[in-house]
Amino acid sequence: MPLSEQEQRLLDEMERHLLHNDADVVSAPSGDRALSYRNLVYGALLLLAGVGGLIVGVVLGDVWGVVVGVIGFAAMLGGVMLAVTPVRKPLSAAPRERAPKQHSSASFMDRMNDRWDRRQDGH
Repeated sequence: MPLSEQEQRLLDEMERHLLHNDADVVSAPSGDRALSYRNLVYGALLLLAGVGGLIVGVVLGDVWGVVVGVIGFAAMLGGVMLAVTPVRKPLSAAPRERAPKQHSSASFMDRMNDRWDRRQDGH
């Protein structure tokens, strides 16, 4: 069943609003923390060393293989944790100013709730 013109306009408006909000979430500063390029590189190197240790552990196959495999796995886990751990930004960096929003999300949701209530009362 195709959508009416009003429903299609409403759907398009909601899509635009969601895309606008998603862009705000992605570009929003995460406080005073950010990912560090240095930590990403060291984490990736530690991850690769851990994969190598895990492979060596599988090839050895005996008790030493298990020990080397566990150490390799721990190195992989540590590398991932190091790579994704944010670091504090320097205090001298000024926070970015955000432009004021043109439309309030509360008013949008209020309008959607009012429309929904009117539809429900009509049926």
